[in-house]
Amino acid sequence: MDHLGSHAVPVVGLSENGEALVLSLAGELDLYNAPALRKALLDAVDREPSRLVVDLSQVTFIDSTALGALVEVRGRLGDGGLALAAPGLEARRALEVSGLDRHFAVHETVERALG
Repeated sequence: MDHLGSHAVPVVGLSENGEALVLSLAGELDLYNAPALRKALLDAVDREPSRLVVDLSQVTFIDSTALGALVEVRGRLGDGGLALAAPGLEARRALEVSGLDRHFAVHETVERALG
């Protein structure tokens, strides 16, 4: 795995929880790793989970490119299919500034997002 700045692979885990999937991300989500992020998200969607939970607890930065990938996946999964969990200060700020916090189900913990 490459850990050089924002070129690091953003996906640090994928786990099943019943019919739901939890995709754990870390580091900076930006233009440089957005293709890897988008592929991981779409691969998860292809598995047709009842819900896809994106764990943002280890994300330190997120830009509009990464937010766009999340919006695309939300569109594919439909209402209730995508949940964001545990965004830190930077991720929460990006969601609020973009207005996307009103369009995503955002939960304080992965457990609540699964519930």
